[in-house]
Amino acid sequence: MTISNTQRYRFSEAPIWQINRQYYEEEGLRAWNNDQVPQYITSNPMIAAAYAEMLFGFLQDRANQGQCHEPVQIVELGAGAGRFAFHVLHELSRLIDFAGIAVPSFRYIMTDLAANNVEAWQKHPALQTFIERGVLDFARFDAVQDSELLLAASGETIRRGDLQQPLVIVANYFFDSIPQELLYIGEGQVYEADVLVKYPEDKDSLKPSELLSQIALSYELRRAPQYEDASYPYRDVIAVYQEQLEDSHILFPEASLACLDRLNQLSQAGIVLLTADKGDHLLEHWRFAEPPELVFHGSFSLTANYHAMGEVLERSGALVMFPSHHYDNINIGCMISVNSPQDYYQTRLAYRRSVERFGPDDFYSLKWWLDRFIDDMGLRQILSFWRLGGYDAEFFIQSTKQISSLLPDALDEEKEDILLGIERMWSSYYVMEQKYDLALEAGLLLFEMDMYGESKRFLEISVEEDEEEIVSTVFYCLAICCFELELEEQALHYLGELLRLEPDHEEAKALMKNFELA
Repeated sequence: MTISNTQRYRFSEAPIWQINRQYYEEEGLRAWNNDQVPQYITSNPMIAAAYAEMLFGFLQDRANQGQCHEPVQIVELGAGAGRFAFHVLHELSRLIDFAGIAVPSFRYIMTDLAANNVEAWQKHPALQTFIERGVLDFARFDAVQDSELLLAASGETIRRGDLQQPLVIVANYFFDSIPQELLYIGEGQVYEADVLVKYPEDKDSLKPSELLSQIALSYELRRAPQYEDASYPYRDVIAVYQEQLEDSHILFPEASLACLDRLNQLSQAGIVLLTADKGDHLLEHWRFAEPPELVFHGSFSLTANYHAMGEVLERSGALVMFPSHHYDNINIGCMISVNSPQDYYQTRLAYRRSVERFGPDDFYSLKWWLDRFIDDMGLRQILSFWRLGGYDAEFFIQSTKQISSLLPDALDEEKEDILLGIERMWSSYYVMEQKYDLALEAGLLLFEMDMYGESKRFLEISVEEDEEEIVSTVFYCLAICCFELELEEQALHYLGELLRLEPDHEEAKALMKNFELA
């Protein structure tokens, strides 16, 4: 491939950011189909439960302070496929109902840059109940420039100073994908690392994802004294880097900090930020750091500088919490920027329980290891981990073959727990483009356990959702279920459908013959 057209840019103004935006705007929800853009690590039921615990803790803190008169607004930045928001709403609603205590009402606002995503969320079947209850709304939001939230469902606009309650901001895999400055610290001085972009010759004919993967980047330093000037709003943080770092490249989140500041201005009571990303809050991570490398997944992402964000908020009086241990896959922070943040003890306790002690990063590391040994697990171990993960659909799909092999020796109570798990998994399942048919897998497993009524329900869901790719086994199982349930007319219907697909199916012909003789 011949490379030409080299151009130099300030890093935050390089075309890679606009191409990234274009990718998400063009792809819409397709960007997350079959994990083209990774979403499981920040969208599984376990991480959603951790966030729901912290949100519930925050609602309790506001209630304890006598602040129940106004609803709490929860804004998710870059809500993507919508799966995370659904799981959070599902679990938070359950926590509130289970506790039975008075807390402020809330509204969860899903936002994204792509207007197509906002439109798609409003039509998603799993979200309709929350929309009808008035606890879910949507807005297109450009983190680089927008300062208001125009809500799509209610038609309201949230402007500067409108909110009496602190604004809760949720941002997962977000700050790593919006523009950042690239600085270099050397001999106590600050430089900007300009990026030289080399384009492929056929760049005008390439899709955004193709263009991103073929662009070549290199860097050249340029003295940047403006960061050392007393008027620079984050001068104190830059001073820390000058004092403690040497020969280090720093991704500085100026756009992220400006976004948080604009959102902060919507409320008269401050903000609470819950965030998860490939981002480090420890200064040691940035010591002797090399220039960044883009991580490609259709779009691209970088490392989020949680250290800078934490320093800025902490210097303004915020309580900043990150795990005391090093993260492996994803780092989760809670930053409480309100008056007397230490008074939010329920929020802090929830963070300790759900992140610090054992959190989503620990769970993902454990699951990554466990995935290789599913074929050696017993039912008790499978059921235990499935419960730990909040009855996660992905783990169920990975486990169905092993569960099936263990059923001949399974205890009745183990089978009952499998059924319970399937029911709970289905009640919190968010449909999106995947490589598996969850209803089919659940129905077949229930069939193996002779739970014919339950199996029939799930198999019929599978048939209804994918009428064009039904395998003959499904109709056979449905026919047996109906015979066992004494639903002879339906059984004959499914036998007929089976023989239409597979005229020489011996078992089906035998069943039909027996019925005719009877």
